[in-house]
Amino acid sequence: MLQLLGLSSNAEAVYRAALQHRDHGVTALATDTGLTDPEVRAALDELAELALLKPSAQFDGKLRPVSPDVGLAKLLASAEARLASRQVEVEEARAEIASITAEHHSAWPIDGAIRHDGLDAIRTRLEELQRATEFECLSLNPGGAHRPEAREAAASLNEEALARGVTIRAVCRDSFRNDTETLTYARWLVELGSEMRTVPTVPIQMVIVDRKIAVVPAQADNPRAAALEVRSPGIVAALHALFEQVWEVGLPFGQQIPRDQDGCTPTERELLRMAAGGDTDEAAARRLGVSLRTVRRMMAHLMERLDAASRFQAGVNATKRGWL
Repeated sequence: MLQLLGLSSNAEAVYRAALQHRDHGVTALATDTGLTDPEVRAALDELAELALLKPSAQFDGKLRPVSPDVGLAKLLASAEARLASRQVEVEEARAEIASITAEHHSAWPIDGAIRHDGLDAIRTRLEELQRATEFECLSLNPGGAHRPEAREAAASLNEEALARGVTIRAVCRDSFRNDTETLTYARWLVELGSEMRTVPTVPIQMVIVDRKIAVVPAQADNPRAAALEVRSPGIVAALHALFEQVWEVGLPFGQQIPRDQDGCTPTERELLRMAAGGDTDEAAARRLGVSLRTVRRMMAHLMERLDAASRFQAGVNATKRGWL
């Protein structure tokens, strides 16, 4: 308990014993504390250096323990002075960080967009935003399985944010449930207090912080190349409305993916919409986040159920039967 004052645990034990038994020597103190004689001697030297033991005026060559309300109070005052000095240094560092941050952000437009080029710049800015989040972080994630390095980078920041009361809501594709490591990470996040839902396809990659700032890809076909940070209230409000729309139809994480009255899963129904719209199997696989083989297997099963000879006919028949 007194390590803050500079006492080791052995020194504290010997000091307490010496206060109780002022006439005890090294051997007796060793018995009192359960320490060895060398450990007691080392503790006595330490106590003498801290002025908690002083030469006895009554017995030559012996030491007497100084009263705790004198000796320990002096050590406490020194510790408080050190802490006060350290607090001044912390506040100076805080002011310097604020100054550097202000310089870094001084050129940012209020209603325009800032471009962050490259994955490192994007992740750096997202880390900054997450640490500064006050009450809410929303995200749409059209990718499939999360890369290990991305999970590691986000884990501690998400944990910190949730610990300070930030609401985290995320929408991912249904296909991410197929990756074991991503699934484990998602369970961990949900257990910490975040909320997650899944949909067959996610329209855009996006992060919204405190309903004030949105980060979206600069290129829809290559979201890792660059990102745009948007602060315009009107644009952020529109993106927030899009998030809420997708969130509303999402399936809460942890629930089994259901089949509707026609026996279709949400992913199968989305595949039918793509087929009716003329999308290729390759395009459908990319949007759904599954393999081409999986899309073809699903499509073959749907064509059989719909008595269709082609993908397009499957879409037409699905529309006629009211599946779409």
